[in-house]
Amino acid sequence: MRLGGRLAAAIEILEDIETRHRPAADAMRDWGLSHRFAGAGDRAAIGNFVYDALRRRREAAWIFDAETARTLVLGAYLIENGVSPEQLIGSLQDDRFGPPSLIEEELGTLRSRLSEDLPASVRANAPDWCETLMERAFGSEWAGEGAALASRPPLDMRANRLKATREKVLSALSRTGAVPAALAPNGLRIAPISGDGRHPNVQAEPAFQKGWFEVQDEGSQIVAELAGPAQGEQVLDFCAGAGGKTLAFSAMMDNRGQVHAYDADRQRLAPIFERLKRAGCRNVQVVTEAPQLERLAGQMDLVVVDAPCTGSGTWRRRPDAKWRLTAQQLETRRTEQSTILDAASRYVRSGGRLAYITCSIFQEENADQAAAFLARSPEFRPVDYEAYWHQRLPGAKAKPRLANGITLTPATTDTDGFYFACFERISA
Repeated sequence: MRLGGRLAAAIEILEDIETRHRPAADAMRDWGLSHRFAGAGDRAAIGNFVYDALRRRREAAWIFDAETARTLVLGAYLIENGVSPEQLIGSLQDDRFGPPSLIEEELGTLRSRLSEDLPASVRANAPDWCETLMERAFGSEWAGEGAALASRPPLDMRANRLKATREKVLSALSRTGAVPAALAPNGLRIAPISGDGRHPNVQAEPAFQKGWFEVQDEGSQIVAELAGPAQGEQVLDFCAGAGGKTLAFSAMMDNRGQVHAYDADRQRLAPIFERLKRAGCRNVQVVTEAPQLERLAGQMDLVVVDAPCTGSGTWRRRPDAKWRLTAQQLETRRTEQSTILDAASRYVRSGGRLAYITCSIFQEENADQAAAFLARSPEFRPVDYEAYWHQRLPGAKAKPRLANGITLTPATTDTDGFYFACFERISA
């Protein structure tokens, strides 16, 4: 397919997403099934155009002064690829499968807007109602943080040191362009894709099949390192989900001690069994029954709450979720987080630790929740986050935000957005 056909396909998919209010991944999968003539390269390029339009929605609409599927896709293409409107017209010329080309009125608007500085709200590429939340979280830097969340993400992996060193995995993946991650000690990174390229399918690699590495954002790896389970400890992963952090904890503990993986939603836990087997994790017990969980009360050295949240820290990877998010969903998550924190705290022994993690950038889900928990739980106290960061990640060059917890963002640590808080139990 030529550029015009790919852009037209992206517009069609975006219209489907907007009309039927469905996830981007579902819309792209269905388009691929009904257009089997499109090759892998075509599908990758089309996917890039769709996700770019979702990431840069406010920006693309602003330069056109119009918000349609066509203006979002074409606007994001101009911005992401640094081409001029005239170049785009030349690329679409004589392409009968392409979208309608730019008209003179659009050209005038584009020339004017592309010569102006972006307003803060446009640069942030966030929903209107989220702007006050972001400004509260980041102060005067909120628009820059939003802009970083609108960029293309890298592909991050974690070397599974139960089976391989990072150097061994790097050697096995040498043709993919993987390099050591900047912060995570076992992390590897493949740079964000450019143009109409695509990341390699690393899960098809023999090294992945042998369990040498997992696909995991560097931010997720870092908060697992911050939780810091030691060899021989008893650990409860209270919201284990599919097990990404459970596997990291098992490797950090060198299969010594025990990790209890629990999730209130059994369906979310389903993938963990195959993942544990492939990774060679032998010190993990999957907890599916309430009596099993109750026996752990007051016994855990470390309890980790990877809480359900808005996922605002993952907007680079799931930009469609950014535009579906509502204030009501935020309030629902906040209620869940408080309930889960209180429930999980029961399992921490005297002298033990409770780690609270979200993949959100909002204070309402992060520092506010930590402060509220401490206010109603005098038996817990927070750690010194400045000392904690340097202790867990000595020599780290990037510095996160360290006020009332540890906040990672694309702009500060070049990771997805994560929040980490840790509380020590000083009495039973």
